[in-house]
Amino acid sequence: MVPKKIFLTKGVGSHREELHSFELALRDAGIEKCNLVQVSSIMPPGCRLITRPQGLREIKPGAITYCVMSRCCSNEPRRLLAASVGLAIPKDRQAYGYISEHHAFGQTERQAGDYAEDLAAAMLASTLGIAFNVDESWDEKKEIFRISGKIVATKNITQSSIVKSKGYTTVLAAVVFVL
Repeated sequence: MVPKKIFLTKGVGSHREELHSFELALRDAGIEKCNLVQVSSIMPPGCRLITRPQGLREIKPGAITYCVMSRCCSNEPRRLLAASVGLAIPKDRQAYGYISEHHAFGQTERQAGDYAEDLAAAMLASTLGIAFNVDESWDEKKEIFRISGKIVATKNITQSSIVKSKGYTTVLAAVVFVL
């Protein structure tokens, strides 16, 4: 049971009940109809990234659906939330890639997205033997990864939101596996 395709999605929901805000975020992401099973961080060898609309057409209501998900929730008014997943794809399509999840309070969408992308790329780089300084900026590391020729792409999908004045707000981002 090795997925051949993945897609990225994100969502946000707000409601007076925490669980309902999560359900609304799942609806916004288009994956509320699935029985979601969270898995760790490996993009299978040969797995193809497809668009969200293509992926949503392929999942079935009630299906056990595997995903890597980041989720953040709060009921503190005006609090900035972010949930992000990063993806690092190796040039060698027979090798596996990495998926990271990151959630944060007080980070912008760009900050959280860059961080998640950096995490995924760093995990992949370490398995490929690419030497880099973890304290360098993301742009400097990205250049090292590009020059190495072993990492073909990094991506992220991030959802951020500011908590409304009443109730809970949930943000989520996910990589969904299509079997």
